[in-house]
Amino acid sequence: MTTEVLLDEPLGAATAAAHAEPADIAKVLGEDIIFGRLAPGARLTEDTLIARFNVTRHFVRAALAELERTGIVVREKNKGVAVRSLTPREVGQIYEVRELLQRQAALRIPLPASPAVIAELERLHAQYRDHLQARNFTGVHEANDAFHLTMFAACGNPYLVESIKHYMWQSLPVRAKKTADYAHAEASERDHFMIIQLLKGTDSWALAQLCVEHLQGAKNDYLRKIALASDAY
Repeated sequence: MTTEVLLDEPLGAATAAAHAEPADIAKVLGEDIIFGRLAPGARLTEDTLIARFNVTRHFVRAALAELERTGIVVREKNKGVAVRSLTPREVGQIYEVRELLQRQAALRIPLPASPAVIAELERLHAQYRDHLQARNFTGVHEANDAFHLTMFAACGNPYLVESIKHYMWQSLPVRAKKTADYAHAEASERDHFMIIQLLKGTDSWALAQLCVEHLQGAKNDYLRKIALASDAY
């Protein structure tokens, strides 16, 4: 069942509505999904978004097309656009692909990794830690994705990295459940530290295994909550 969510928050001072671009609108809506302000199944109606962002229908449609391209919203026949709702089967399939892609990318990173890669990952790790201490979970989310994409870029295959990025977006409805969970973010920070240490060494298999294990917390929590919700009916 889909629900229409009316969000009347402005776009924000950093991107005043009068100057908003489709990418800005898509980013804000993506954050609404990440932080649970737009739940799976919530409808995104053009008129509501036009009023919220004070932009033309063309801009709203372009933003929705971008979100549809990433897979986090779907266009349903006779219903319009809604936040994608994932079944347990779909979650399992998406994470199976994520695990395959990330394991193979990790195995392809030459070890020890280059000093430039290590330095950038340490910078992003410090940034992540600072955002976490400040309870800035938008910053935590952005630093987290930047950390992983920087690491996987070291595999040297941009097509593989783009596929990883695509399925990171596909899993947003799952990841959103833990994005603002401090304990989960702390555990991720510890994993990031260990990833950096493994990149300084020579054990590719240990690095690949940690990259796969790193995915399991959000996935298992999401599936557990779906199961509990089903049992409640």
